[in-house]
Parts: sequence; C-alpha cells; structure tokens
Amino acid sequence: MNEPVIDLRSDTVTRPCANMMQAMQDAEMGDDVYGEDPTVNRLQSKVARISGHEDALFFPSGTQSNLAALLTHCNRADEYIVAQTAHTYKYEGGGAAALGGIQPQPMERNPDGTLDPERIQKLIKEDDFHFARTRLVALENTTGDGMAVSASYCQEIRQLCDRNGLALHVDGARIFNAAIKLKVDVVELTRHFDSVSICLSKGLGAPVGSVLAGSHEFINNARRWRKVVGGGMRQAGIIAAAGIYALDHNVSRLSEDHANAEYLATKLSEFSDLSIEFGGARTNMVFFRLKNGNHDEFASYAESKGVLFTGRDPVRLVTHKDLDKSDIDLALERLGEYFA
Repeated sequence: MNEPVIDLRSDTVTRPCANMMQAMQDAEMGDDVYGEDPTVNRLQSKVARISGHEDALFFPSGTQSNLAALLTHCNRADEYIVAQTAHTYKYEGGGAAALGGIQPQPMERNPDGTLDPERIQKLIKEDDFHFARTRLVALENTTGDGMAVSASYCQEIRQLCDRNGLALHVDGARIFNAAIKLKVDVVELTRHFDSVSICLSKGLGAPVGSVLAGSHEFINNARRWRKVVGGGMRQAGIIAAAGIYALDHNVSRLSEDHANAEYLATKLSEFSDLSIEFGGARTNMVFFRLKNGNHDEFASYAESKGVLFTGRDPVRLVTHKDLDKSDIDLALERLGEYFA
C-alpha cells in the first residue's frame, strides 16, 4: 500500500526531528556508569530542577525507572497500594513481585482517575507480623486512559501518606500532558511525591529514556538498583541529548496534541455507528466503541486502509507530534468509508 500510514497506536511511535538528531550527534559524552557523561548529568540536573527534587537518575525505560523506585522504597514482604489499572501494577510484567518480593495491593480507581483516600486508609495494614508491611502508595498521572489528576488531590494523598508514615511515588510517564491540561507548572504535580518517573519518549518525542527524580539519598539507593536490573549505560549522552531537546522544545506543543485529539473526538462523534467514551478526548487520547460490536473487523479494515490503533473494546486513538490536523482528517476520511 502506497498511501501514508496514520499511526494512532501511541505517542511512543514518533521519530526524532532533524534538530533533535543534530543535538544527539553533537552530544558531549563520557562513561555514565562512572558518572562522567556530562550530557546525562545535565539531563538529570534539569529534571531534578523541573520536578522540584534534589536529584535524578536516567533510565533506559519507564518500566525500569518505576521498578527501581519500588525496589528502593520497599523491602521484601513489603506492600504498595496501587490502582488495578495502573501501569506499575498491570503492564510491567510483575517485576516488583518477581524481582523484589514486593506485594501489590491493587484497588479500584475512581472514574476521575483518583484513588479514594478513605479506601486507601482502610487498606493500610496494621503493624502485625501476619501482614505484609504497607510502605508505599503509587499513583499515576496522567492515568493510562489519559485522565489528568489535580495538584490538590496529589497534596491530599501526600498528607495521608505523612499521617501513616508511607512513601508516595508517581508514575508520571505523561505528567507534562497533565500539566498542560490542568494549566499548571509541572512542579505543582510532582513536588508532593517522594519519587517521580518521567518518560521522555511518550509525547515528548525522544527516542528512548525515562528519568527518576527524588532526594539525594533516594537516588543514591536507586542507582544501585539500576545496576542490579541492568540499567547502567556507558556513553548515554547520545540519547540524553534527545531528552534535553525534548524538554526544551516539545513540552508546550503538547497542547497541539490535545487539540487534535479533541478535534478527532468531535468528528468521530458524527458517525452514528460508534459512541465516544468519556464524552470526548482525554489529553491526547480518544476512546470509542462500535455499536455493532464488530471491533476486530473494524480494526482489520482500518489497518488495510493504513490507520493503526490499539484496543478493541474500546478502541484507543492517540495523537502525537508526528501527526497534524491534515493527518487526522485523512484518518477520519478512511475510517468514514467503513461506516459508509
């Protein structure tokens, strides 16, 4: 098929732009395992400052960054409280349990993306040798379905954790999307947490990498766990440079992705054969269900027309920097042929 492919599967499918590639080519490098890569060090300092923390550590992936955070916060036979749909619980291969002996305590999430504070309180285990020791609450922002969680809620859970002597982590893979949606500086969403994992390759357009931020002591311990799980990299400045470029140039433009998602949701709602979930776009994500239930057939048709997405019931479409409004219109035209 010679027609251009419209890839709406995820905001991870983007390619580095020419200027980002040039920044990578020009990166000054050293051995990061020795802490001697100046570009990695600049990236880590930048993320620490942006997030309101003392220190930060560069990782190959968000899954590894979250894993190192859990391993640092918890010991074997400890427990963390988490949403049943959270990435750290559902989509990271059970790493905390398999590698750290850490027990997850999953709970239902509220429709607005939050975990109910009263329910969290009830799930915290008593100090009794019969029980795993509750050590940590792990949140997500944005949530996996694109819901932005407010700064006031983050502060509320911070206070709950302080009252109970618990640590607080956030998987902030798309936390800049949340900040743009809520019209706040990202530090207002990150400063309440003991640790925050920020992805550079979701939405921001870097080819690889996440950064974990926290206190000096926390990051020093997390560095050991990064080594244990194989995350130490040598001349990593070549990819850290892409992360710096992404933070400098691709944060404010996330509003374009949100606008394109809202446009996509509005136009899709004109098709009577589908129903938009959640009433519209959530940051850069759109979800819908087919009223006839033929999701597999629809997905096969869409792929044959060069429109890619994930999910079946509901379908998930994700906008990103490599798609503009004309691409959205082309995707709508092709999908519309199915309903016609």
